[in-house]
Amino acid sequence: MAEERNRIRRIDTSNSDDEIRTGIRKSQNYHANFIEAIRVELEDEMAQVESRLNTWNKNRLLAHGVSLFQLKARSAGWMYGQRLLRLTLEGKGVLPSHRFKHGDIVLLSRSDPLGKDAIEAVVASRSRNSIRLAMGELPKGHRQGYWRLDRGANRIAHDRMRDALNSFLSDENSTELSTLLLGQVRDIQDAGETSHGIKGIRKNVSYDSNQLNEIQNNAVTNAMTHRLSLIQGPPGTGKTFTAVRILQGWVKNSSAPILAVAESNVAVDNILEGLLSLGINAVRLGQPFKVRESLRKATIDAKMENHRLRKDLDVILDLNEDLARKIPGMKGKDKGLAHRDLKRGWNDARRIEQQMKDDILDNAEVICATCIGSGHILLDGRRFPRVLIDEATQATEPATLIPIVRGCRQLVLVGDHKQLPPTVISTRAEEMGLNKSLFERLIELGVNSTMLVEQYRMHPCIAEFPSRQSYNGLLKNAVSKEMRLAPNGIIWPDFDNPVAFLPVEGGEVVSEDGHSRANPSEAGWVLQMLDSLLEGGDISTTDIGIISPYNGQVRAIHDLLESSGGMEKDGRWNGIEVRSVDGYQGREKEVIILSAVRSNPDGNVGFLDDSRRLNVALTRAKRGLIVIGDPKTLRNQRDWDFWLTWVEEKNLIGWHLLQM
Repeated sequence: MAEERNRIRRIDTSNSDDEIRTGIRKSQNYHANFIEAIRVELEDEMAQVESRLNTWNKNRLLAHGVSLFQLKARSAGWMYGQRLLRLTLEGKGVLPSHRFKHGDIVLLSRSDPLGKDAIEAVVASRSRNSIRLAMGELPKGHRQGYWRLDRGANRIAHDRMRDALNSFLSDENSTELSTLLLGQVRDIQDAGETSHGIKGIRKNVSYDSNQLNEIQNNAVTNAMTHRLSLIQGPPGTGKTFTAVRILQGWVKNSSAPILAVAESNVAVDNILEGLLSLGINAVRLGQPFKVRESLRKATIDAKMENHRLRKDLDVILDLNEDLARKIPGMKGKDKGLAHRDLKRGWNDARRIEQQMKDDILDNAEVICATCIGSGHILLDGRRFPRVLIDEATQATEPATLIPIVRGCRQLVLVGDHKQLPPTVISTRAEEMGLNKSLFERLIELGVNSTMLVEQYRMHPCIAEFPSRQSYNGLLKNAVSKEMRLAPNGIIWPDFDNPVAFLPVEGGEVVSEDGHSRANPSEAGWVLQMLDSLLEGGDISTTDIGIISPYNGQVRAIHDLLESSGGMEKDGRWNGIEVRSVDGYQGREKEVIILSAVRSNPDGNVGFLDDSRRLNVALTRAKRGLIVIGDPKTLRNQRDWDFWLTWVEEKNLIGWHLLQM
């Protein structure tokens, strides 16, 4: 019977009403398309990994930064039940430039990452000299010999998206909301504004509206009552701030469990930080080493460490470990009885551990996780009638369904389809629509969104072009020029308008990995701008961000900083963040230096041909924006051409800076 309930509806529609028949056909097509898209995405990702590991030689793998060799391993203790393994070069020298970052899924092996003995692990942290991995158990003989490390593929995400798609269209989970999300209603806007119909909701519950502007208040009010709410938050308009206030209102007017998710760990942490600051009991799902260090106290693992049953669990674990050490020396009946007692002990430990987890989750007011993380077995059997998804435009639609199928009847999507779309590896999957978010599809279907328009981040001059180009000039400045004074250290073309374009021609090269692009000339100018800004004395290294659309340039700049003073705690450049445009989504800095990279006689802009990526890059800075690029090449892209024309009109070209 259970299997029958959860089957996808495949009904004979030959004698049915046309409207019903059309709806069922749409559902079946929806399911088939996305099932195939995520299969193709995983297939292409796996093929990419396997091809790389099978065909690339050691030098190419190192150049791409996707593998490390001749590593020594040492135990690095525990972190919330996970074993930590520290990898270094012999002699603990500086690791080669690489792309392993916090939270990455990796393969640890002696020599064959595709072999049966390869171990899947997660990067817990990295430094100049080492990488720490988290795993269930340390490999036997880990201190002997050498290890290699390779980037892996994420199969878990595929499995959870597939299961969510199957569940979303099952008879058991079919609701008014699922029909709405599929667009199978006569008036989609009216259907979205209909009451959620959740029982036990208190009406007219107050929330702290004094900290919200008028449109933010409207967004919160709609989210309290409507079945479906879309909130568009352009850069710096406080979309996460608004999302947290919605969650606060939900907590006040109901005891029903609430699920708050986002595509990335950074975005989830931002929500969590806001909830904790309001005194809300929020619990963070996910591996603690993927969570911001200051917020790890809110993870379920950390809460278990301080649970009232922790001592009982530790007593049982200590007794079991002591018994396990004695068993090899036992014989006959005593050995059999010891094995029985050991099994009972482990069963008791698991029972208490589950009791602790259930207790923590039962008492949580809001549970926070990534979209993929919300598919964790810990939440199986739990229903969440209210779901809020932040940065929803960065999540693929199947990923968005993972929290929705946990009983959602009231949904809030917060995002901005004018910023970065979901990241999709497979071109084939892109063509099947996997790179379009649920948020954007609903906008196209005619669902109205509430657009936040007051920006609190950028100097008015920095905000002027993005407002005009991406938001029809609707953005209003909640900060003044006086609140965002130009940083000292460089002579801005106009001190009242702290934007500077450095026209640097030439320098484009294929990066060392043979895949990306770099521009050593622009990297050199980045270094000079850094020097000048820091000499000004009113900003520090932690106030400066460096962005490039190309990972090759990110690595080139990173290597240049390492070689000219270092980025470690005692290094000259400690605190400066060098990231791709995608890595800066949702982030901000006092000053941003953007290196465009492309400079060629053919006018080939490649990866730069994306208005959303440019919008993100230009909107991260609060007080100063410096852009370095080749105007002749950049003018071959429509949005870059418009921006350069705007720069010329405002006399913001920094010719004089090139004479420094």
